[in-house]
Amino acid sequence: MNEIFGKVDDYIKDLLAPEDDALKNTIKSLDAEGIPQISVSANQGKFLQVMMRSVQAKRVLELGTLGGYSTIWMARALPADGKVITVEYSKHHAAVAKINIEAAGVSDKVEVITGKAIDALEKLVADKAAPFDFIFIDADKPPYPEYFNYAIQLSRPGTMIICDNVIREGSVMDDNNTEERVVGVRRLNKMLNGDERITATIIQTVGAKEHDGMVLAVVN
Repeated sequence: MNEIFGKVDDYIKDLLAPEDDALKNTIKSLDAEGIPQISVSANQGKFLQVMMRSVQAKRVLELGTLGGYSTIWMARALPADGKVITVEYSKHHAAVAKINIEAAGVSDKVEVITGKAIDALEKLVADKAAPFDFIFIDADKPPYPEYFNYAIQLSRPGTMIICDNVIREGSVMDDNNTEERVVGVRRLNKMLNGDERITATIIQTVGAKEHDGMVLAVVN
């Protein structure tokens, strides 16, 4: 990682996205429980909060709970009657996340669903779930386009959808790269071109999580 990116990330975090003990302990729990350290950064957590506030989000859907770090950031940006529904494939990850979410004092605002994201999405659509105001996709990458299409079905005009890890240090530009995660996000990125259902862009991200990017989309 470019050293200056890390220093700037720390500078911003210390000013605007300080972590309390609950967030710090959530990150520590990943190592203790053998879970990969692939959570969003503190600054990205604060970014999600800002984006949620911009659309006055009350109903939030997250795909990819991991240890609950991003879930906690988002739950803390909700009003008293707000709710995050977060979906995690791994039973172990979900169990750890529930402990961390409880320790952060936001369990009353969070519902953790354990299972395949695609199954959870299909059920939400079949059950005619109320539309979500904000959707954060940070799960397994190969089915990203399918996740996004379901996300739109679970949205309303004005819903914001954010997809993480869509640049992958620039590897998405190499059509010869056939790694499944790269192919998945490349398919999503190309799908967004000309998609009249949304207004979207991709921003590059640098910092503690090195070089990547996020899709920012608003449903038309």
